[in-house]
Amino acid sequence: MTSTIEGVQTKPLVRHSDDRGFFMEILREDDALFGRFGQASLSMSFPGVIKAFHYHKRQDDIWFFPSGHAQVVLHDMRAGSPTYGQTSVHYMGEDHPYLLFIPRGVAHGYRVLGVKPATIVYFTNLAYDPGQPDEYRIAYDDPAIGFDWTTRFR
Repeated sequence: MTSTIEGVQTKPLVRHSDDRGFFMEILREDDALFGRFGQASLSMSFPGVIKAFHYHKRQDDIWFFPSGHAQVVLHDMRAGSPTYGQTSVHYMGEDHPYLLFIPRGVAHGYRVLGVKPATIVYFTNLAYDPGQPDEYRIAYDDPAIGFDWTTRFR
């Protein structure tokens, strides 16, 4: 279940390391992923937490996990999209740093993997408006998506 969803993009991130530590650019105004700046946000979740699903009708997201590890699940809900109804999975985190562009209409959520918290930094093209939130919730176990969050050991 790792199909590519139309419009989803990734950008590998490069660490520049030396004996003092490292430096890494995350997002620049001239990046192809970047449209219009709306807001930057930070959230931390504990191991095993599932934050899923929600989608937006007007807002695009760009996700980055600078610490911890996450299983990110996307589900295309855009009628008319060539990947309508498809689900894809991305494994993101400090050991696999990249940006994930999530277009409006694609439901998204994540589960924290491992034994330590995960931190997500995300950028949106619109600022959050509590009077008219562009956020539509779907249960993490919604049968229409049908994603199994269970980790299986072989």
